[in-house]
Amino acid sequence: MEQALSCSYRIARAGAIPFSPPLASPFSHHRNNPLSSSIITLRRKRFFEKFISKMANYEGQVSSGSSDVRSGNMIFEPILDDAVFRFDCSADDRDAAYPSISFLNSRDRETPITNNTHKVPSYIPRFECLLEQQVVQLELPAGTSLYGTGEVSGQLERTGKRVFTWNTDAWGYGPGTSSLYQSHPWVLAVLPNGEALGILADTTRRCEIDLRKESTIRFISPSSYPVITFGPFASPTEVLISLSKAIGTVFMPPKWSLGYQQCRWSYLSDQRVLEVAKTFREKSIPCDVIWMDIDYMDGFRCFTFDKERFRDPKSLVEGLHYSGFKGIWMLDPGIKQEKGYFVYDSGSENDVWVQKADGTPFVGDVWPGPCVFPDYAQSKVRAWWANLVKDFVSNGVDGIWNDMNEPAVFKTVTKTMPESNVHRGDGELGGCQTHSFYHNVYGLLMARSTYEGMKLANENKRPFVLTRAGFSGSQRYAATWTGDNLSTWEHLHMSISMVLQLGLSGQPLSGPDIGGFAGNATPRLFGRWMGVGSLFPFCRGHSEAGTTDHEPWSFGEEVGSTLAA
Repeated sequence: MEQALSCSYRIARAGAIPFSPPLASPFSHHRNNPLSSSIITLRRKRFFEKFISKMANYEGQVSSGSSDVRSGNMIFEPILDDAVFRFDCSADDRDAAYPSISFLNSRDRETPITNNTHKVPSYIPRFECLLEQQVVQLELPAGTSLYGTGEVSGQLERTGKRVFTWNTDAWGYGPGTSSLYQSHPWVLAVLPNGEALGILADTTRRCEIDLRKESTIRFISPSSYPVITFGPFASPTEVLISLSKAIGTVFMPPKWSLGYQQCRWSYLSDQRVLEVAKTFREKSIPCDVIWMDIDYMDGFRCFTFDKERFRDPKSLVEGLHYSGFKGIWMLDPGIKQEKGYFVYDSGSENDVWVQKADGTPFVGDVWPGPCVFPDYAQSKVRAWWANLVKDFVSNGVDGIWNDMNEPAVFKTVTKTMPESNVHRGDGELGGCQTHSFYHNVYGLLMARSTYEGMKLANENKRPFVLTRAGFSGSQRYAATWTGDNLSTWEHLHMSISMVLQLGLSGQPLSGPDIGGFAGNATPRLFGRWMGVGSLFPFCRGHSEAGTTDHEPWSFGEEVGSTLAA
């Protein structure tokens, strides 16, 4: 390889052969980068040479003094405890693996346990190559039921389904939509004997989870990646406890965030916000939080307030607090490209934007028009954003809502930025990589930055962050909701399985837009949805601009009186 730039694509650590991704997610040459006059040349290597690995019989190959057990080229070792195993295609692949972003502590994935009882895994995956992608297949006993796969629509059991982990702005999704707002390359298997097993493909790249073959789990993704198995344990609960030791538990939310919350795209003035709050109290309908959608901003510029309609946010917050409400405000990643706008000027001065392959900031259209996007993969950018959040919270902000952070980009076929864009990430996250590497964790890293900013503002208070996009591990920083659903009975039904799937994938703090975001709910649908929604960990009514009002009293006296305390 030619001499690398100070920000070069790290293909692999020493000892591994570089790979070339498929055409669906190409690496672009990095030309004309102002950081250096050098040019990155990515030499295409046949993936086949590296990743073909056929499973041999591993019996008799376990050394009583070794935690590195070889079967063909594949290796495995216990991590965390003697029922959790890491598998890699080869020793070289293990050495070349990128750090884990999903793990609470990436070192836990890299460190074999030393006090193991020399157990070997009950089920061993097979590593193969298919069209320059690593395929990992785990065959389980006939009659195994499969669950998990994160934020997915459709039925609770995932047996027979196929999911693609690629965070996508999926307005109006249906039961067959294959990619939603979050990515969880995780499957929970319940075996015929009642035991349960979990498997995590620890890759941030686009990953196909193919469960169409009976009792078989199949992951397909570019590049080599480790897989982690958890169990089998006596129950699914024990599997999830073990998973939480790896990727972390949900953050501790403030108590006020566990009740009913009211949102609308949008309450267009501070007076309308106070009017809604007052009506809740007059009608004795329990509600703890009012949400401010994007229209509170000055021209959709993040960290600003409309000078006419929300001219005094501190007074608005004081009014809400007086009536027993908290206020949550939206922040998107798209920053308007406009000289004189303090966030854009500060970000440009500090060189925080995601770049194109030529080293210039990427510009894409979102709500404010042309926007640039913070590169949250850099610690200095996360600190920059956290300080903006800290100042923002000084206005009395109680919680923050991160939306559009897949990241969503308008006027594109893909609904996001080009995969050839460049993130100059921290080495502990994977270093400088194309967007294809960081896309699925962009929302997680934004939520982390926002959470850290709220901690800076009030270190003695529990932060509350809601994120639309996420990845395995996002629960450490934020709650989530199931995105832009529809006001239909089908979506009411799906909301139950979607919340359960997220919980079975390590994200227990979630809920849908009660009543449906798009469309007009009927009184009967809304009333039923409120009844179900009261049992969800995150309980919020929300509706789209242009629809009828979706506050509880809007559906008539019968619904309103039923919901009254």
